[in-house]
Amino acid sequence: MISRIMASADPDYNLRSSLVTISGSGFDWHDVESYFRPDAIGRYTIGGDNVVTFNEPGRLFDLAVMMDCSQCAVHPQLKDIFYEYAKKHSETVRENDAEPVFFMSWAYLDKPEMTEQLAEAYTRIGNENNALVIPAGLAFARSVAERPDITLYTADNRHPTMEGTYLAALTTYAAIFKKNPVGVTYTAGFEPDVAEFLQTVAWETVNEYLAP
Repeated sequence: MISRIMASADPDYNLRSSLVTISGSGFDWHDVESYFRPDAIGRYTIGGDNVVTFNEPGRLFDLAVMMDCSQCAVHPQLKDIFYEYAKKHSETVRENDAEPVFFMSWAYLDKPEMTEQLAEAYTRIGNENNALVIPAGLAFARSVAERPDITLYTADNRHPTMEGTYLAALTTYAAIFKKNPVGVTYTAGFEPDVAEFLQTVAWETVNEYLAP
């Protein structure tokens, strides 16, 4: 979705990304060093015409965006692991010539108090590791407060709907590239007023959070 946002904002964009997930995992489940091994992740790209392009060896990624499990950062039994591995993974990423970025997750819909807790935890690891933090959780809270009619959560009150995914992607785009997403033509099929509202929430949240 971020690629589609970028393409609509800049037709000449050139972004290559890879997603590494383990279902239900925490920071400590991931062997980040292995993700940078030569001729592995990012070695080739399969284009729309089904042609395989082998990428040049060497530096694989500019950024590594990392997120812990949705409650690991604030869980009394897991939060120490959160801080430990935020530091460990940041060091690993930098050793491989990339920059760490942390994705601040959102509160459960039925536990809004998590918003402040998660924001504090992710802000802390951002400061401790001199890393950018994407304030997606704060964007969710703002959207819910201002437009509760826009459903960001699925029935489990935890995972995002397409609207929630779009807001998270817009916030990521705004934070990483420091560009205003308001007016981008990729709207994920939403009504214009919904898309514009989510674009505005993303931009305002990022501006406020990252303000000097």
